[in-house]
Amino acid sequence: MEPIQKTLVNPLQPYLRPIVESLPEPVHDAVVSLIGSPCHNTLLVDLDLTKDPACTSLAISKALGIAIVGASAIVKVPQILKLIGSRSSAGVSFVSYALETASLLISLSYNVRNQFPFSTYGETALIAVQDVMVGVLVLTFADRRTAAAAFIAVVAASVYALLFDQSLVDAHTMAYLQAGAGALGVASKLPQIYTIWREGSTGQLSAFAVFNYLAGSLSRIFTTLQEVDDKLILYGFIAGFSLNLVMAAQMLYYWNTPTKTKTKTKTKKPASKQAEKKAPVAKSSGASPKSGSGKSPTTRRRG
Repeated sequence: MEPIQKTLVNPLQPYLRPIVESLPEPVHDAVVSLIGSPCHNTLLVDLDLTKDPACTSLAISKALGIAIVGASAIVKVPQILKLIGSRSSAGVSFVSYALETASLLISLSYNVRNQFPFSTYGETALIAVQDVMVGVLVLTFADRRTAAAAFIAVVAASVYALLFDQSLVDAHTMAYLQAGAGALGVASKLPQIYTIWREGSTGQLSAFAVFNYLAGSLSRIFTTLQEVDDKLILYGFIAGFSLNLVMAAQMLYYWNTPTKTKTKTKTKKPASKQAEKKAPVAKSSGASPKSGSGKSPTTRRRG
């Protein structure tokens, strides 16, 4: 940070200080609530990135967390629009989205119950809602509307049991579920990876969502190390990043590759037989052959 302080921040301090001093009080209060009063004074008031490296790391973590939460609000929107526009779910695995939805709901409940900073998990709620929408669309375009309704009902029951009625799932059970959520998050990527490999194409899978996930999972490793002392969450993000990396590599490898379609073998119709040529039929005139006009001499002798 020292080179940045000397080459960038120090020359700009005469211009940055008036801006900082003119910031309204609610902005300062928001910064204090995020990084604390000492870090607020060091970074924002004094404009010093080198005085306390821990403050700088915390500020970077908070900025990344807020950026991830903000980006998560639209991360699956391109995927949703792509499904609606094509009215096809080719290349998109419902199993993958169902597993990811379960993992996100468990992680959301676990973080809420442990009162972790919202900036470290806020995207789970937003992505879970979008995952449910994608899952419903995939089932709908596969002509499985009853399954889509059942999927919504299961999600609603899970939200009630995990978030709104905490007596149904105690804290001890919740810890076990969080451990399972990490495995679910990893498992949710495998059906999608297999689907891409099987079809030899990414189909209707959104590249924006894939690469956004890759960047988000990498950033979450950093923010978890900085702000959350929980190995269960950290290991889940590390495993998720590894599989997101595989999906990103598939996206690049199968870029613009058309989806394999099951081609029906066309049965060749037998060549039409040429109409048999009818043998020419001699037309009779209906008249007996004409006899010669001359009278033949009679040879019979008269008795």
